[in-house]
Amino acid sequence: MRMTLLELKQISKFYGEGETAVRALYEIDLSVDAGQLVAVMGPSGSGKSTLLTIAGSLEEPTSGEVFIGGAALSRMSRNDKARLRRRTIGYVFQDFNLLPGLTAAENVALPLELDGVSSRRAQQAGLAALEQLGLADRAGHYPDQLSGGERQRVAIARSVVGERKLLLADEPSGALDSTNSEFVMQMILDACKRGVAAVVVTHDAHLASWADRVMFLRDGRAVDHEVPDLADSSLVTPSA
Repeated sequence: MRMTLLELKQISKFYGEGETAVRALYEIDLSVDAGQLVAVMGPSGSGKSTLLTIAGSLEEPTSGEVFIGGAALSRMSRNDKARLRRRTIGYVFQDFNLLPGLTAAENVALPLELDGVSSRRAQQAGLAALEQLGLADRAGHYPDQLSGGERQRVAIARSVVGERKLLLADEPSGALDSTNSEFVMQMILDACKRGVAAVVVTHDAHLASWADRVMFLRDGRAVDHEVPDLADSSLVTPSA
């Protein structure tokens, strides 16, 4: 029986109060087991990015509970959450979040070094991840020397390197052409084969078809769909 690595129970998120309150998410339930890939789709403003930030402990829900590896985030201290993010969760943000003063290889290796891995081993793991994404020849370049697609792939490599158990990706193929998009999704699938649980926000129906399940969000509410339902173009709404 596979372990449930991520569980959202009745998650709601409201911004503001009273009549002016904005509902970003409403009573979301989601469970992702080790080795599973779940895609999240929906129109702009439907709550997709908010779902990821709450799942990754970067933002707290208004109500409900998040469990990672069976541990409730609400019972963790700030330091515990920081340690969890460093060791257990890999993120891919839309704006990449690469450090401009570090090379591509150093950006990928940094989370491992922060967690106590020797610089040499971390660099080796980082170079291997970059090579898998066709970026071995760009390892010594800084972010401002890379194209948008290359920066995206570096961010992907950083999120899956090491022993992380949960991958959260916000439009991981947004800046990539179709060939590199396939490379990225293959890397995410390879991580899932190692037991990683992954949640990927995407507006690309083809990429979502790689997932085990698809959650479609609309107005902060969730509806699960089987992958074949993605042939219905009404589900594929461009998102920011």
